[in-house]
This record gives sequence, structure tokens and C-alpha cells, in this order.
Amino acid sequence: MTEYDREDFDLALLEAGFALAAEKGWPQLSLVEAAHRAGLPVDEVRSRYPFRHSLLFRLGRLADESAFRDDGLGGSVRDRIFDLFMRRFDVFQQYRDGIRAVLAALPGEPALAVILGAATLDTMRWMAQIAGVSCSGFGGAMRLHGLVGVWGFALRAWEKDESADLAQTMAALDQALDRAERFGVLKPSAERIMEEATRHAGIADQPLELET
Repeated sequence: MTEYDREDFDLALLEAGFALAAEKGWPQLSLVEAAHRAGLPVDEVRSRYPFRHSLLFRLGRLADESAFRDDGLGGSVRDRIFDLFMRRFDVFQQYRDGIRAVLAALPGEPALAVILGAATLDTMRWMAQIAGVSCSGFGGAMRLHGLVGVWGFALRAWEKDESADLAQTMAALDQALDRAERFGVLKPSAERIMEEATRHAGIADQPLELET
């Protein structure tokens, strides 16, 4: 199976799996049924997705790949975090009803909550480093958990957000980031500070062009 085929395979299974989760609930999701709905061989699904949770891991990676793709991400630490989070939500939006079924099932599946919590913390670590948040020492660990809190607050808003442009989600994320800034969660790393200083120095060194 080529890389392109694997991507098509994964997307087909994700679409079928989360559609079934939306219809029947996450606990009742059958990967065999998802394979049949997607028109995929069950043995290949079993090999690549041995557990229901594997669907969530693949969706998480898909959302991270979209968020981390470098296409000129710039601005302040806060701006970067906002953009990274909203890129993830753009991917989640494609599987909205299925993800809501997963969230509804979390109170009855504590093991799943632990697994997703660990995966979210790992994603926040990557996001913090990309955005330029200081992650060193005890303070860095607290900032990572603060970002998890920001994500959780925005996720709850997204779960209820019926607007086409995710306006309520963006408003909630802005609110959470305001609070995060006040508590030092978005403290820039030394590398980020150096990057900003170098960039500003470069701008200052550029000769002024006078209009004639």
C-alpha cells in the first residue's frame, strides 16, 4: 500500500467510523461495521486499527499535521497559539458529530479520558514549542498544563458551537488566552525572544525609502 493509498484508507475509515459513532454512540462503535461501510478490507483495518481508540489517535495526528504545517505562521506567541488551535478545530469540524459522541462517552470511560489526556498534553508540548512558549523547568510544566486548560475550555465551546464560522469557539479561545496571558502561561522562550529581537533589528537596519 502506497503512502497515498494509506491516506485515502485512513480518511475513508475515519469518515465511516465517526459517522457510526454519531449514529450509535462511541461505546457501540464497531470497527468491522466501519470497515464494511467504508468498503475496506477488514483484515487491513484490523492490522492498522486494532482498537477503537486507534481512530482517535489517527484523527489527533491528522489535526496536528494540519496545525503544524508551516505556511508562514507568525505573530506573537498568543497569535500563534490561536492559529494552531483553530487549525485543529478546522479538522475536528469535519468529524464534528462523531467527536461529540466521544466527548459524551468520556464520563463512562475513564481509561479513554486518561489516554486522551496524555495525547492532549503531548500535542500541547509540540504547540508550545512551535509557538515559542517557554517550556523549561517547573514553570514550563505548569504552562503546558495551562495550555491544556485553554484547549479544554475552547473544546467545550466548540462542542456547543453551531455557527458556521465557529465564532463562539473563537470568542471562547480569545477569553481563555486573555486569562492565560494574565497568569504567565504564554511566557515566550529565550529562543522566541531572540527571534523577535533579531527580526526587529533587521527591520530597524533596513534603509528608509523616501517617496519622490
